[in-house]
Amino acid sequence: MNAQDRLGQRAITCFKAYDVRGELGKNLDPDVAYRIGRAFAEARQAKRVVVGRDSRASSPELAKALIEGLTDGGTDVLDLGLAGTEEVYFHTGFQDTDGGIEVTASHNPINYNGMKIVGRGSAPLDPATELPPIVELAQSGEFTPVAKKGSVTDYRHARADYASAMADFVDVAALKPMKILVNAGNGTAGPTFDAIAAELERRGAPLTFVRMHHDVDSSFPNGIPNPLLPENQPRTSDAVRAEGADLGVAWDGDFDRCFFFDDKGDFIPGEYIVGLLGAAFLEKSPGEKVVHDPRVIMNTRAMIGEAGGEAVVSKTGHAFIKRKMRDVGAIYGGEMSAHHYFRDFYYCDSGMIPWLLVVELLARKGKTLAELLSERMRLYPSSGETNYELADPDASIQRVIATLGDKANSRDDLDGVSLDFGKWRFNLRKSNTEPVVRLNVEADGDPALVAEKQAELAALLKG
Repeated sequence: MNAQDRLGQRAITCFKAYDVRGELGKNLDPDVAYRIGRAFAEARQAKRVVVGRDSRASSPELAKALIEGLTDGGTDVLDLGLAGTEEVYFHTGFQDTDGGIEVTASHNPINYNGMKIVGRGSAPLDPATELPPIVELAQSGEFTPVAKKGSVTDYRHARADYASAMADFVDVAALKPMKILVNAGNGTAGPTFDAIAAELERRGAPLTFVRMHHDVDSSFPNGIPNPLLPENQPRTSDAVRAEGADLGVAWDGDFDRCFFFDDKGDFIPGEYIVGLLGAAFLEKSPGEKVVHDPRVIMNTRAMIGEAGGEAVVSKTGHAFIKRKMRDVGAIYGGEMSAHHYFRDFYYCDSGMIPWLLVVELLARKGKTLAELLSERMRLYPSSGETNYELADPDASIQRVIATLGDKANSRDDLDGVSLDFGKWRFNLRKSNTEPVVRLNVEADGDPALVAEKQAELAALLKG
């Protein structure tokens, strides 16, 4: 295999189900990034594209190569520089461009990077029809010559437009004095949060912020920012308690996910935030549709139903959730992994809009987050997502199905396999991006049943 063929092979293996994720020096490097930019320009016939990058040490070089590929393909680039994924989404729609690309590996290990890619209107690319032409061109490297190289516009000043749009999601007049601890994890969130906080202050919001791990640091001295991992949560929990904060908020590396801690410092699992935000939207807009993923559903469906809305299930993953929301016109969508999607934000996910909405909700209700959700968590306990590294994931999943499938009241294969037994249910699925099987168990008001069934399923998976 010659050098060009090896480069093409690296390019094709870094494409995943709906984005790019690769190991640096193995299947992702500046040469591959260049090919992806060049392929996007040609396959999409893109005139203007927004590009941003996260805070990883490898991101500036990859973004530079990506931009070079785009401009060599005749595409003009609006370069946001250091920016969150949702800033790329926002400007792709707001500036009416042909697409947007964020260089990021989100919460993956330090030796990884990747790209999140959207088309016009910040719509996800269809993995069956729109992504393959880009993959094929990136692999072949056989690009059509263009008459004129594209230009690059430094667009870092445009953050003010984004910050203003974020502040528009909250009714400042409804807010009450509140102390909020925010943990950026030394990722990309810090500068963007500061812009939003400044805009809120300009509008008179009575909020006080305590910043933690706020400076951007590509060495991630406090670890890769991924608040979903239980071992990463105590730092934020302890800080909330130490500061006497009313609320804690933490973000992942590119801040398209945000995570909540109540005033006691307790971490709130993402599925309960989905139900809470869905019900809040329905209070203002009765009868709307809310999209959710199939992993943990009992509380979400109950809250949506009680609020007079219609719950619509979608396969897990941002491309699938966004497409389903567009198909049904949903006002909001959420995943238990702390991705939250909004119709008024180009049907995209945001890590900044959720905390703004929660702060307003707490003010309107006059309650703490613990007071709003403790009863919901008691009514519908869940295990949290458990990952299992297995020698033969398919065989392990089939063993579970063979043992329990006939005993279930219903089975759903939308995303992995979900078996419902009335008083309890589980979802079991292979990861799209990691070599693991993910298990979620939930029950109707019985935490002991959750623990019992989780242990039973773990034993079956391990054989």
